[in-house]
Formats: sequence, C-alpha cells, structure tokens
Amino acid sequence: MSDENLKALAKEIKIQFTILGVFVIIFWLIEIINLTFFGDRLDSLGIMPRSLIGLRGIILAPFLHGDIPHLIANTFPFVILGFLTMLRKTSDFFIVTFFSMIISGLGVWLFASPNSITVGASGVIFGFLGFLMFRGLFQKNIPSIAVSLIVIFLYGGMVWGVLPTDPRISWLAHLFGFFGGVLAAKFIADNQDN
Repeated sequence: MSDENLKALAKEIKIQFTILGVFVIIFWLIEIINLTFFGDRLDSLGIMPRSLIGLRGIILAPFLHGDIPHLIANTFPFVILGFLTMLRKTSDFFIVTFFSMIISGLGVWLFASPNSITVGASGVIFGFLGFLMFRGLFQKNIPSIAVSLIVIFLYGGMVWGVLPTDPRISWLAHLFGFFGGVLAAKFIADNQDN
C-alpha cells in the first residue's frame, strides 16, 4: 500500500472515529443535562404511540436514554457496530442510521402500547446489526460476506432482542430497527457505485 493510500486510510478512519465520538458525546451530554437540570423529564420527548406530538420522538428518542445504565448498555454496541457499518463507506453509517431511526420510530409509534414512551439508541443499533448481517447477501462480494459472517458469529445472539422477552425493553424498536437496517443494506447494494 502506497504512502498516499495509507494517508487516505488514516484520514478516513479519523473521520469515522470523529463521527462516532460526536454521537457518543451528544448522547452523554443530553443524558447528563437531562438528569442534572431536568430531573429526567426530557425523556417525555420520546416516542409516544399514535400521538401527533409523539412523532417528534422518532427523531429525538435515539438521543434520549432512560438512565445511565441504559446509556452505557447502548454506547459500546453503537460504537462497535457503527464502526463496522462504516467499513465500506463512511456514508453507509448515515444511510443506515436514517433508515433505522425512521423505521424503528414509526414501528414503535404505530404498534407500541398506548401511554408508553420509548427512548434509546437501540433501534439504530439493531439497524446496524440488520445491515451488517444482510449486506453480504445483497452486495455479494467477499469482504461484505466476510463481515456479515463475523457479525453473525460475534453478535448473532442479539437477534433475540427482537422478541418480547422483557417488558421494560422496547422489542418493537429492536425489531423495526433491525428491519430498517436490512432495508438499508438492500438500498445501498442497489445504489452502490462499483
């Protein structure tokens, strides 16, 4: 690999870590501000099913978390799976995040229990998982297939999170986020420049 290629790769990795770092800093700042100044009331901006005002939560919910343990539980998989999502192209991260956020949010808004509020980045995280597991199937190239197999091996157990196993966890956000990631994988494969 030439010096120019190494410099370009180093620059791209720096951009990717900056993007992930900015997201994580925003998550943590919002949670600290929420707990310190708002007594956790910002969580009311999450997804409220079948409520017109609850639609704002589709965009806001991934940046809000129920508490610090919830945020910690989301931070590490967000960074790891988010980075793997960027491996082919950094822009894939934004496409998958968008698809996952919107589809997860709409699924929760349409089907979650009335009078509930859903917050957290796990819908997006499950979107990354769906994308990574299925991109090899849609892109049909050796690197994408290899990443899909590695992710299935390392994170395949997360798929159980799309089932209603714990009433405190929004399995609907996970399920629809995962579906959003699969759709993003198909969209990116259909629109990739070879």
